[in-house]
Amino acid sequence: MNGRQFTQLVLLSAVWGGSFPLIRVAVPAFGPIAMACLRCALAALVLSAIMRWTRQAWPARAHWRSLTGLGILTLVVPFILYNWAGLVLPAGYSAVLNATAPMFGVLAGVMWAQERFTPSKGVGCVLGFLGVTLLLGLGPVNPDLDVVLAALACVVAAGCYGFGAIFMKRATLAHHALPASAVVHLTSALVLVPAAAATAPSQAVGLPALLALLVLGAFTSGFTYWISMRLMREIPASASTSSAFLIPLFGVSWGALFLDEPLTAGLLPGVLLILIASALLTGFNPFRTFQRSEH
Repeated sequence: MNGRQFTQLVLLSAVWGGSFPLIRVAVPAFGPIAMACLRCALAALVLSAIMRWTRQAWPARAHWRSLTGLGILTLVVPFILYNWAGLVLPAGYSAVLNATAPMFGVLAGVMWAQERFTPSKGVGCVLGFLGVTLLLGLGPVNPDLDVVLAALACVVAAGCYGFGAIFMKRATLAHHALPASAVVHLTSALVLVPAAAATAPSQAVGLPALLALLVLGAFTSGFTYWISMRLMREIPASASTSSAFLIPLFGVSWGALFLDEPLTAGLLPGVLLILIASALLTGFNPFRTFQRSEH
């Protein structure tokens, strides 16, 4: 990974980190499932408009089934889980728990014989578990059943991203990034339509929630998914999950800045342990990355 690629990952992390405060604003108005459906639909509209402008063709229908599966794994399931968690957890918590995604990415690589398990990865697993425990036990919310379940939902969602990175990498090798991203979001929205219609809000939705949804759909889903697929053509799947290292820093910052979420003594140690664990599990070193890019 060179300096340009790492810079793109930082920018993606900044945008994705901002999605967690936006979820906190929008999900009470729309509900977890309807919001996930609308977010995917908005992203599909934006990406299909860009496709029309750039005159790119849709993938052959024979490939839509595999892209639908990718969407269920990387959009449908994690969106619903993060939305539901957003009703309970502060934005910073969800962002920090998202940093466990690289751990699942490494686990997927080991399971499918793409990577070998090393002592540093074992230490990383232990530190990651301790970091999550510290985060939940000493932060600004009481670790009751709802909080624990919401945290588990975030971890499962992060697991979807970690495992999904391998399948996303395969998709980038078989399709152009823009059409594939459009199909993934379109089919994900269609999958969610029945459940979204059954759970759609009956009351009027306020302007802040609408604006948050528009940003989530157009930018933190549509554009960033497209950019991440383009970037994944150039770097390994495990390296792509390293963006999760920086997402907590932005997520906690945006939550504190815009939602007045507190920064407590337990939050920083939990963040540091999770980041160290993720780095150990993936072998990612930004300092070494920049040194290589200078040669």
